[in-house]
Amino acid sequence: MAPVKIAVLDDYQGISEPKFNALDPAKFEVTFFKDTLRPYNHPDTTQEIKDQLAQRLEPFTIIATMRERTPFPGALINRLPNLKLLLTTGNRNLSLDLPAFQARGIPVAGATDKAHPGAVGSVSTTEHCVAMILAGARNIAQDDHSVKTGGWQTHSAVSLHGKILGIVGLGRLGVAVARIMKVGFGMKVVAWSSNLTQEVADEKARGSGLAVEGEDGEKTFKVVSKEELFSTADVVSLHIVLSDRSRGGITGKDLELMKKGAIFVNSSRGPLVVEEDLLRALEEGKIRAAALDVFELEPLPLDSRWRTTAWGRDGRSQVLLTPHTGYVEEKTLEGWYEQQVENVERWARGEPITQSLY
Repeated sequence: MAPVKIAVLDDYQGISEPKFNALDPAKFEVTFFKDTLRPYNHPDTTQEIKDQLAQRLEPFTIIATMRERTPFPGALINRLPNLKLLLTTGNRNLSLDLPAFQARGIPVAGATDKAHPGAVGSVSTTEHCVAMILAGARNIAQDDHSVKTGGWQTHSAVSLHGKILGIVGLGRLGVAVARIMKVGFGMKVVAWSSNLTQEVADEKARGSGLAVEGEDGEKTFKVVSKEELFSTADVVSLHIVLSDRSRGGITGKDLELMKKGAIFVNSSRGPLVVEEDLLRALEEGKIRAAALDVFELEPLPLDSRWRTTAWGRDGRSQVLLTPHTGYVEEKTLEGWYEQQVENVERWARGEPITQSLY
């Protein structure tokens, strides 16, 4: 019997290779693809690229993918006649058309974050977000580049103590970032999301070990309108889930409200923001800085307007970019790939997979 063909997609660092290469080569033939093709369902994806992606994946019985790097819409799933098992990471992957998988009878298995049980990568993302906030305030990337290329100081830094942190989306990640910046750096926290109430925010403060109010009578997490958050915050940080309702929810109208010296941070999802509006605001120097870990299209095309060293010059805002690495922590990824391999072996033995997504 010929070995089962497995494709491992989008493992940029090669962390999966020792895990999958430990499989019996007489039973499994593993191919690793480190380059990510343009998403099948992206409006700018040509038919040629769609065909290229489908032809790449068509031979494989099992596909192991990293969460949200290669989307699997129904149109692509239905072009993969040999696919019998899809492996992803985390317990949620909004780029998978689960009903289409279910209709084909293709099981889909997720994976838990064993490095941070119950957190699903949120510890790593929280730390990354805080690092981006600090880097934006202290000019870390700009000054590093300046020193390495023969320069010296660039811009003056700003203190965060006593400043206002605006949290858009007070879920687990939003609370974690808000707590660190409040306790560790003395920031005041205001929050907004479409359904957030002060009662819920107070409960989240209690749940994070904080008092509901400070000695001055101010709420620990003060719920405000969207307009007040964007117009008063010195740092705006996004922590909402991408959905049809939230997609494009942050527009030029919101960005226009921000203070000249404010910092905009997005470690959540690129499509939450109208990208053209954000680019325009930064190219016109409307705010001090932006720190971004996520983008509308990932990986960024080589000709992307984001890929320029002109940020911070000639009136442009400072911009710090990281390549969607908020959750890319070695132990987390190792644990995810170990679980994927375990599910490959369970499937081969005819046993139920673990962490089924439907």
